[in-house]
Amino acid sequence: MKNRRTFTTTRRLGTGLVVGLLALATGVVTARADIIQAIIVKVNGDIFTKTDLEARQFAALRQKGEEFDPKVDPKNAALKKALDEITPQLLVQAVDELLLVQRGKDLGYALTDDQFNSIVDNIKKSNHIETQAQWDEALKQEHMTMADLRDSLENQMLMTRVEQNEVFDRIAVSDQEAKQYYESHLAAFTAPPQVTLREILVAVPDTGKTISVGADDAAKAKAEEVRKRIMSGQESFEKAAAAESDSPSKANAGLIGPLNVPDLSAGIQKLLADMKPGDVTPILRTPRGYQILQLVSRTPAKVTPFDKAREQISGRVFTKKRQEAFAAYLKKLRSQAIIQWENAPLEKAYEEGLKQGDQALMGPLSSSS
Repeated sequence: MKNRRTFTTTRRLGTGLVVGLLALATGVVTARADIIQAIIVKVNGDIFTKTDLEARQFAALRQKGEEFDPKVDPKNAALKKALDEITPQLLVQAVDELLLVQRGKDLGYALTDDQFNSIVDNIKKSNHIETQAQWDEALKQEHMTMADLRDSLENQMLMTRVEQNEVFDRIAVSDQEAKQYYESHLAAFTAPPQVTLREILVAVPDTGKTISVGADDAAKAKAEEVRKRIMSGQESFEKAAAAESDSPSKANAGLIGPLNVPDLSAGIQKLLADMKPGDVTPILRTPRGYQILQLVSRTPAKVTPFDKAREQISGRVFTKKRQEAFAAYLKKLRSQAIIQWENAPLEKAYEEGLKQGDQALMGPLSSSS
């Protein structure tokens, strides 16, 4: 029986670097003799080979910054560990991509000559490729032909069209769903209370050894004198901060904030709780020295109304529904496909990849973030 074809592609198309673009195909179609000897899996008759897998493994390792080549020194322990980590998901991706491309062709989708030429022109412009010789050299460096590039681009287009038309376009977020999400995630749409303060710091010199009692007493006495002038009305807090403070905030007359109240220490929160704008704290001992704070303003917590948060809510709910719907769609395609494994260890790795995908999906979908 004649095999239908090999299949190699990546999931997304970019137009930045030639290397990234021309690496759309993670491997090239191999000779029939090699294919017969190295088939890993058949999906509805289409085949995925050992050569295809090695190309994907190499690309994945390179993306992670690893310098291993799966075809060289396969007994290397570090390489084996790296491959054990990435191979399950690579196999799942390969099978799913085959299924999506097949579905796209069943639906009659195809990359037209005009679309292909337009994409190639954009690649050339993005990478400042001006001559045919430069383009031929770029393809040569990636071990690709124009036919390889077109196949990869078409596969990418088919997958994108299937995802969009068969899944994403059928998803909508109702007002009821949006309101349920809003009510159960109200904290995410609530701005915390804030305070704006002024500070005066009288630093205690730090020599890296034991603090001098005399220096500490002198700093405390200065802070007490500064606070006394402020409280008696002899000097404004702003003027005292600009003249006496050892903090960088002295350049702004001691102004700091707005600060989120939950980010402040429990002690400072308690101290500020009963203060009114203009009130001044007692002298506070801090690791830097002696500090005086003035409450300038306070802003209470503010809840964003539902109607103003609607678009943001829809985006979050849509993302969750899209993940669920696409996972269900892929599961349906797998259940309807004839998937024949020729390599038992890699079939086991594929099953592990499916479990990993289910676990990864459940994580974000069950999160309240």
